[in-house]
Amino acid sequence: MQVRLGRSMAVMGAVATIAAASVAFASNPPARAAVVLPPVVVTATVAHKGEPHPEIWAAIHSLEHAKEHLEHAAHDFHGHRVDAIAAIDAALHQLKDCLVYDR
Repeated sequence: MQVRLGRSMAVMGAVATIAAASVAFASNPPARAAVVLPPVVVTATVAHKGEPHPEIWAAIHSLEHAKEHLEHAAHDFHGHRVDAIAAIDAALHQLKDCLVYDR
């Protein structure tokens, strides 16, 4: 169980890094002047007392929030926005599998 959870957390971290890099690169193409983006603040929701795996639930909520932002982005960023959304969907699937296999 610990190895599976660790692998899923590593996948989630990698996906979040790739998604952020894709959006950052696409929003600052080399031919244009630098675009300054506001910082993204991700806050975890407070877990209810006794809720198992509050870190997993916080990650799920954060990824869902990030996906919502990307779905409402101004343009496609040469396909990178769609790729980032797909990466978030894959990470959400892995996190939900963590919760299923913990039972």
